[in-house]
Amino acid sequence: MKTLKKALKILGIGILLLIIVGASVVMYNWRERHPDYSIDLKIENKTPHPIKAGFSKRPITPTIVDTWNDANGNNKYSKAEGDTYNDNNNNGKFDAYWIAGMSNAKPAQGVHDDVWSRVMVIDDGNTRIAMISMDAIGFLHSDVIDIRKRIPAKLGIDYTLLSSTHTHESNDLVGIWGENIFNSGVNPEMMEYVKSQTVAAITEAANNLRPAKLVFAEDLSGEDGKLIKDTRKPIVKATGIHLMQVLDAENNTTMGTLINWANHPETLWSENLLISSDFPHYIREAMESGVFNGEELIEEGLGGVAVYFSGAIGGLMAPHPSLGIQNPFTGEEYFEPTFEKTKALGDQIALMSLAALKQKGDTLANSNISLRAKTVLAPLDNTTFKIASGIGLIHIGMPEYFKSRTEVGAIRIGPALFLSIPGEIYPEIVYGGIEAPEGREFNIQPMEIPPLQELISDRYKFYLGLSNDEIGYIIPKSEWDTGKPYLYNDKSDTYGEENSLGPETGPIIYKALTEVIKDLD
Repeated sequence: MKTLKKALKILGIGILLLIIVGASVVMYNWRERHPDYSIDLKIENKTPHPIKAGFSKRPITPTIVDTWNDANGNNKYSKAEGDTYNDNNNNGKFDAYWIAGMSNAKPAQGVHDDVWSRVMVIDDGNTRIAMISMDAIGFLHSDVIDIRKRIPAKLGIDYTLLSSTHTHESNDLVGIWGENIFNSGVNPEMMEYVKSQTVAAITEAANNLRPAKLVFAEDLSGEDGKLIKDTRKPIVKATGIHLMQVLDAENNTTMGTLINWANHPETLWSENLLISSDFPHYIREAMESGVFNGEELIEEGLGGVAVYFSGAIGGLMAPHPSLGIQNPFTGEEYFEPTFEKTKALGDQIALMSLAALKQKGDTLANSNISLRAKTVLAPLDNTTFKIASGIGLIHIGMPEYFKSRTEVGAIRIGPALFLSIPGEIYPEIVYGGIEAPEGREFNIQPMEIPPLQELISDRYKFYLGLSNDEIGYIIPKSEWDTGKPYLYNDKSDTYGEENSLGPETGPIIYKALTEVIKDLD
């Protein structure tokens, strides 16, 4: 009996120790990595001044050394199903770079095109800001803060905005697309490389500052809607291409071009195993070097550095395999996810962009920069996100108990407002059309009204999604649905809620965005 009691006591102590260790690990992973960080910034400049700008781009492409052998051809790595890897560097382990998006267990087999951190630094003599677009599925706020803290103070940058293109074809920089749901897909050395390259690009852009002129243009014809499928009701497409070309004031050559459009960079879909920035690659190539049909130059490029920003892509704006994309030169229609389809999409957007810029809507030698940015706390209701954070897959900043820290902002450059949105916002919050359908989880009417675009008086409007964070989908609360009865009494559930912080995210982010817009008026 004494032996049994002793064994039970030892077992009990062991279980208790395991609980304590487990709880300690979870609390450590939930810790706030930047406990004193918060931003509440307002800079107003009413008087136009001569503008300076500088551009840079640095690759953040992983070097694929180890490849693998897909035994059953399902494009997913599984040792249990007979998959093996090729230890090309002879270090006794699989040095995999896990492609983010669609599913776990997708190690890259190679590189199709480089992925980048691309930077514009702009200065009106009073205010200097850096605007970065990174080819990543997302970049979390704590990592954005890391980069901000590394920027040399001597560069004089007042504010840094970092947006992700949301490509589904590059390596995981968030953490949830690793070999399985229990292992992070982030390679620490690769993350360090991404951060150092981004800081280097910011530094180079700041050192490249030259007198500049700004050219604003847009295509609001709706023709780009043919390249977007809205895969969730209500059908509200985020159409419109928004452009800012930056010219060297002394010789009129193009220093860089900003392109803002809303569509998921996932044309290649789920079976692609090559690192790529998806269609942003082809847009940028065409804007810089020209639009080509094979070897034939169809439209001259602008030169400089093209910087692509994703827009309001929630809802879900996507080049779905069921959506045919036409080759603009041959008329051939592509449905299957291929690089040919991806190039056809990119070429079409580039052609529309180049045509819009030829119209030269507004050209300014003098301009002014104003800014409003602030930290926002949003409840972390998503159980999956809580667990993923607790086991160390993702690093969500939580300065308060299960409240995630994120950020919104508004930047005014001359006649344009750039709205900084920390996730994948549903287009109806931006453009209008929110509904309160049958089957909704909350018996309420639309809350996120009027639409954001109606609150912006500026001539040109840029909606920069996934900026300074990736909090997932920003869904109107009256359209929130996690169970039966399904929205619109449909037979199946909706996609989006499982990748959102929770139902309060839409109202909170909408309110914060309206405040930063009004604070600049």
